[in-house]
Amino acid sequence: MSASSEQARPIVEAIGLTKDFSDFWMRSKARAVDGIDFEIREREIFGLLGPNGSGKSTTIKMILGLLRRSRGKLSVFGRDPGDVSVKSRIGYLPEESYLYRFLNPRETLEYYAKLFGQRRSMRRERVDELLEMVGLQHVAHRAVGEFSKGMARRLGLAQALINDPEFLILDEPTSGLDPVGTHQVKELLIELGRRGKTILLSSHLLADVEDVCTRMVILYGGRIRAQGTAGELLSDTEHTIIRLPKLRSATIGHIDELVRREEGVAVESVQPARQRLEEFFMGLVAKAQAEQAATSGALQGGQTARFLGGGTDSATQAEGRALVEDLKRGEDRPVAASTTAAAPTVQQDVLAELSGVTSSKPASTQAPSAASAAPSAPAVPPASAKEATPKAAGNDVDRSIIEGLLGDDSDRSKGKQG
Repeated sequence: MSASSEQARPIVEAIGLTKDFSDFWMRSKARAVDGIDFEIREREIFGLLGPNGSGKSTTIKMILGLLRRSRGKLSVFGRDPGDVSVKSRIGYLPEESYLYRFLNPRETLEYYAKLFGQRRSMRRERVDELLEMVGLQHVAHRAVGEFSKGMARRLGLAQALINDPEFLILDEPTSGLDPVGTHQVKELLIELGRRGKTILLSSHLLADVEDVCTRMVILYGGRIRAQGTAGELLSDTEHTIIRLPKLRSATIGHIDELVRREEGVAVESVQPARQRLEEFFMGLVAKAQAEQAATSGALQGGQTARFLGGGTDSATQAEGRALVEDLKRGEDRPVAASTTAAAPTVQQDVLAELSGVTSSKPASTQAPSAASAAPSAPAVPPASAKEATPKAAGNDVDRSIIEGLLGDDSDRSKGKQG
């Protein structure tokens, strides 16, 4: 398979996807999704729209493998949604953020990072970047139970990104957010799309979807009513808009006469230009922040976390390779002679203490050289050792345990010599 065909393969593909909910007696009670066909392509922001009860959340749960489809085909990364191997490649923000209320934001993100098996250094770096990105770094040690819905929503978004997912599913991500947070989420989604993420966005706020999505599907009654790009669905072929700087009334009259003469139509309306409410609101917030006005709520988020790239984190790979090389060098490093020589001395000291004998460290250090000088000479135990034997017996010292300890060391030394 060529590289181009691999990139063209959709991340999610649904054919005739149907979901029926049944009662206890397996009788069909409601059809939430009715034979829909769609695909979510790689590196695109895909919008899933529709009123309440249209089948959006049910479709998302089937993509996640939380619900089983009744009929049709559905694949995620070319696999069945229930395949566990695809779970680590997905980030999910549910419609309601269910977080542990007694944990603080840092502990919450640490917990989810551990579920993905991330190392401590990676966890700390990612948690710091995500808290700054969503504007919660100044409340990182407050309990989540004290948060407003919007602040909990920001933390939920950070949790969905902790594993640097290839495919991000967001169900009503701006629910409960103030205009600042809503604007930030839209900017974040656009930036993640530039970095190669595939995003599924489900929202009731049509303006948000229009601003960020490249393609969208509109559901009603479990069926697709329209799908395509924003330009294809929203183009108005009946009107033309010409945007000009402010004109004098006389100039507008001349334009109206020209249009009547050339096109046979009149100018329908002339309105002064006005900015969008979102632009006006964000301008006021930026001015207040420039004046350093105090606030106890969430701050405007910082830059997008660096680790949120489109593929494997190169810095993480380099760190992993360095760790492996360090381990290899540690295995090849020879053991110091002093360490080998010191081990028997410590054990002999322990044996002497248990036996009631006060050992002399300098003498034990010189013992190997003496033995090598006269290997055939029989070892004569000192008088103190002879006297120590009754004491040891009197103190009920189990010599087999002590000899076992020394025997392990002697076995290891024999193995090295062999």
